[in-house]
Amino acid sequence: MSEQSPSQPIAPVSTTLARPAHVVAVDLAKAYRLINHGPTVLVSSAHGGRRNVMAAAWNMPLDFSPPKVAVVIDRNTYTRELIEASGELALCVPTRAQVDAVSQVGKTTGREQDKLAEADLSVFAGSHVGAPLVDGCVAWLECRLLNEPEMAQRYDLFLAEVVAAWADARLFDGGHWLPIDAPHSTLHHVAGGVFFTLGDLVSAKPAAEG
Repeated sequence: MSEQSPSQPIAPVSTTLARPAHVVAVDLAKAYRLINHGPTVLVSSAHGGRRNVMAAAWNMPLDFSPPKVAVVIDRNTYTRELIEASGELALCVPTRAQVDAVSQVGKTTGREQDKLAEADLSVFAGSHVGAPLVDGCVAWLECRLLNEPEMAQRYDLFLAEVVAAWADARLFDGGHWLPIDAPHSTLHHVAGGVFFTLGDLVSAKPAAEG
């Protein structure tokens, strides 16, 4: 999913909230688990008094220590422009309840509108980067870009180090996802605005010793 290319940027008008009480810090050693199941994410960015958000289906954890992530961001997007200017981004994991907003921000540009406000998405501040964290999501990764300009130019692939991680404590605890009800299920984009949602949580039997 990618946003269309635009023209004149505008200042943000979307609502900034205090960080909700149920949003708790996640040990960076376990941060990869927030996106290890392959959800579509909202990529947020901010620079020079402007901020933006887009949807990205192609993202993944990349390393444990320090934790790193990879995400594909099309060269024509305003989100990418702000990320390259600031050196920062955030990955926010949206839910089934936000599917319309996810689809909307994946198809429109933020140069001539505040996409967060247009999609009725409120945000709260992170602790380490200026990119806003989208309220109503179930997990958030604050990231700083790694210096890999060739990969970005050749493949539109951005690598970043996770410097802070957060999760909804009602759904992620002790480094593990808990059973999630339907409205809070994560989204997994197929194509054309069609998504799968997260299914049942199952555990394999422990391997036999010897």
